Amino acid sequence: MSIQRVGVIGAGTMGNGIAQICAAAGVSVVMLDVSQAAVDRGLKTISASLDRLVRKSTLDEAGKQAVLGRIAGTTRYENLSGADLVIEAATERLDLKLSILKQIETLVTEETVIATNTSSISITELAAALNKPERFIGTHFFNPVPVMGLLELIRGLQTSDQTHQAMLAFATQVGKTAVTARNAPGFVVNRILVPMINEAIFVLQEGLASAEDIDAGMKLGCNHPIGPLALADMIGLDTLLAVMAVFYEGFNDSKYRPAPLLKEMVAAGWLGRKSGRGFYHY
Repeated sequence: MSIQRVGVIGAGTMGNGIAQICAAAGVSVVMLDVSQAAVDRGLKTISASLDRLVRKSTLDEAGKQAVLGRIAGTTRYENLSGADLVIEAATERLDLKLSILKQIETLVTEETVIATNTSSISITELAAALNKPERFIGTHFFNPVPVMGLLELIRGLQTSDQTHQAMLAFATQVGKTAVTARNAPGFVVNRILVPMINEAIFVLQEGLASAEDIDAGMKLGCNHPIGPLALADMIGLDTLLAVMAVFYEGFNDSKYRPAPLLKEMVAAGWLGRKSGRGFYHY
């Protein structure tokens, strides 16, 4: 199937990034959020992102206006009815996502692919809420969406080959490289990344090295663009703790236990960049 119209639910960081790359690829987008103020903030963020491309001379003003012209902001779910693909990019709450997905299915055609941008919730469990779970798939974009080249596709137990093939083609259409994973906590990238960050926190907690030296070691010794503790601050320590809790519960394996220092810092409200303090001060 050819995807020409996309609905994006959520105009926040991930949602507006997904809307931008779709519109830049020539796809018509409806971006939905609960309030007009949230929709307007999302559109403003997209405009600012495109302005940066104009300043870098990778996009001209006419091109910017063309991209913005393909994005319609809305607060009405009915406006999703003509979409070939709807991507849910709401807050990482199971109850909220289930409610949204059930609402989507009442509005779209039987051929419409329904996807979620979750980074941790079971695709199989979400799909089970739908009457046609075979048309459901996980589409895990990475932040910032317009910059990061990867799209992680996660197949639930019910996801059909047709749905998977359609999303492989969509990834190419919007300029992303897709990797495919079966449904399991953390999928591929976060399954590897988050425990690595957690281990870096153990190293700091045990006094083996300073935060600066841990990060320098991983940047210079492993060629990482950013150190694990600086990355933790960027992601948010509360988010990391929540993901580790999902792993610990999902695998019943002690290797996924969150570092006590991580739990203590979250309890202190030291969440990283968003709170002004984490492993570093901001």
